[in-house]
Parts: sequence; C-alpha cells; structure tokens
Amino acid sequence: QVQLVQSGGGLVQAGGSLRLSCASSGTIFRFSSVNWYRQAPGKQRELVASITINGNVNYGDSVKGRFIISRDNAKNMWYLQMSSLKPEDTAVYYCNAVTNPFPRSDYWGQGTQVTVSS
Repeated sequence: QVQLVQSGGGLVQAGGSLRLSCASSGTIFRFSSVNWYRQAPGKQRELVASITINGNVNYGDSVKGRFIISRDNAKNMWYLQMSSLKPEDTAVYYCNAVTNPFPRSDYWGQGTQVTVSS
C-alpha cells in the first residue's frame, strides 16, 4: 500500500505562481508514472501533467508552457510548479502514482484546493 501526501496550494491572484508537492511512502523510481490531475466544480477530472519511469513528460494542452512537473527520486517526491496562473486553473489538484499500468494499479493523494482570483 502506498500513501501519498500532498502539500501546497491555496489562493493566488491571476498571473501568480504556486508549487504543489506530493510525498510518497513508496519508492517512486519504480513507479510506472507519477502524475498530477485536477477537477474543477462540475467538470471531470483531467490530467494536468505526468512523468513516466523513462522520464517522458506530458502536459495537458491548457497548461503547456505554464506548468512544470518534476520528480526527486531520492526524496520520493514530485512537484508541480504552476506559473502564469489563470482563474480557469481553479480546481482541486490531486497527485497520482501508477505503480503498475496493466492491470492499472494506482494511488491518489488527498487533494488540495488551488484558487486563482481574477
């Protein structure tokens, strides 16, 4: 069983920056991927950013060029640096770790609110 604990988030004005962190109780360098998702009110959960075990990085179209995902295998943590934040980035953000893709086995953080004011 893997536990993920998130930190960061909060309230920021449009154009500002925030950093989210996710700490894993498991060894992340073995994980298939580590990811960030978000869910805004009334919307489906969407993938924001991911890093695979091979180091391949992927971003959602709406955050490309503004958000950066990174990982620190030594600390078993990964991060989401968010810049040039927009009101439409307001959502609950979740970290996610995929330990096995097939069949999918994954774990979720507790979620953290990010609110961007205009």
